[in-house]
Amino acid sequence: MNTSIALSILVVYFGVLITVSFYSARGADTNTFFTANRQSPWWLVAFGMIGTSLSGVTFISVPGAVGNIGFSYFQVVLGYIIGYLIIGTVLMPLYYRMNLISIYGYLKERFGFWSYKSGAGFFILARTVGSAVRLYVAVEVLQIALFNGLGVPFEVSVLITIGLIWLYTFKGGVKTIILTDSLQTLFLVSAVVLTIVLISQQLGLSFSGLVSSVQDSSMSQIFFWDANDPKNFFKQFIAGVFIAIVMTGLDQDLMQKNLTCRNIGDAQKNMFWFTCTLVFVNFMFLSLGVLLYLFARREGIAIPVRTDDLYPLLALNHLGLAVGITFLLGITAATYASADSALTALTTSFCIDFMNVENRPEAQRSRIKMIVHIGFSLLFYVVILLFRQLNSKEVITAVFDIAGYTYGPLLGLYTFGIFSKRPVLDRAVPFICLAAPVLTYIVNENSAAWFGGYKFGFERLLLNGLITLLGLWAVSRPVRQEEPVAV
Repeated sequence: MNTSIALSILVVYFGVLITVSFYSARGADTNTFFTANRQSPWWLVAFGMIGTSLSGVTFISVPGAVGNIGFSYFQVVLGYIIGYLIIGTVLMPLYYRMNLISIYGYLKERFGFWSYKSGAGFFILARTVGSAVRLYVAVEVLQIALFNGLGVPFEVSVLITIGLIWLYTFKGGVKTIILTDSLQTLFLVSAVVLTIVLISQQLGLSFSGLVSSVQDSSMSQIFFWDANDPKNFFKQFIAGVFIAIVMTGLDQDLMQKNLTCRNIGDAQKNMFWFTCTLVFVNFMFLSLGVLLYLFARREGIAIPVRTDDLYPLLALNHLGLAVGITFLLGITAATYASADSALTALTTSFCIDFMNVENRPEAQRSRIKMIVHIGFSLLFYVVILLFRQLNSKEVITAVFDIAGYTYGPLLGLYTFGIFSKRPVLDRAVPFICLAAPVLTYIVNENSAAWFGGYKFGFERLLLNGLITLLGLWAVSRPVRQEEPVAV
């Protein structure tokens, strides 16, 4: 792709986002930044959440991974459906009843100060690392498509990318994010649809031919039943349930948008339509993966060692200008919809959960919010550079590896809190939350030797949560009759 074209696309794209943010942020205060004044239309939130949930990782890694693991990822997506049902019927009513800004306020009411700080701290760790990894994917693509041609080094590319995000989120916060994410979701979904259409045309496939080619491909196998296979259906499906719960229902990023709806009824409608759309869009990404491999084989193009590179390689070098433009718009939209949302959520959580800005005057709240927002932007920059040096896996695997270790304590805390009324020794909770991921890692590394060849996949998240839950039970006691019932 011509560098001038790529630069023009990027300038116009961010010009639109900054214009939207300018109008949406007029008259905004910190309440607008944190809650959008709880006036967001549910259908707008639902559509915008698609882009936030998918990110650049889905856009690149899911199609690329099809060549190695087929459609097995769809087993995880099927599990998401159950997870989102639990979020809509159990967690969201709880958050609305407590009128929360940060969802980790629940842990303070249920367990106490140290449990509250532990939950918020693990979210900040998990979302900072996970979102930085997702942003890293997009910066690498933009480096190939644009910045290399301009002679801009990777480190400067990352700085420019994060600076642009900060520019359109620093004022309006979640109110701006809901609007810009909806716009970016439109770009993302349009990109994958147009790419499928254009590749099908180059392969000479009609719609029925497209369906048949995907269906008949050995890469389109969805279900895997071998118990020792990391792709086993039950492992993937059950893990999908809990990944949805922790990475959406226990994640301030996604829940902050839901909590901007006018009431719980609107929020539940948002979750229902978001679920239906997300499942369909993920299936489109998997189908796109088959088409990419079919095209590469027909043209005699070598498959990259890193399958994450397949889609960018073909889109930017072999599939024509239209696909290249579509791809660049899609990856930019996917990544920025995830990263801008995460930056706002991290700022919100730190301000509410650690800086206690709710009890401060508006001028002081605004100043603290600005400093924290800049701080997390710089932290993203450092993590991306570190990840570039250390990562050797496909990015989607790395993201879920990280999630399995950092979201597990949150899963254990909320499960114990909701399904048990027993008080816990609050000051012991941070040690339990730190020990659980360490023990999970030890078991994961030795599982084949200890359990007859069994290898953990995504289900390490469940093990992590279970260890946390057992630790909480060990430091808990029965409720005395005279004590008030826990939240």
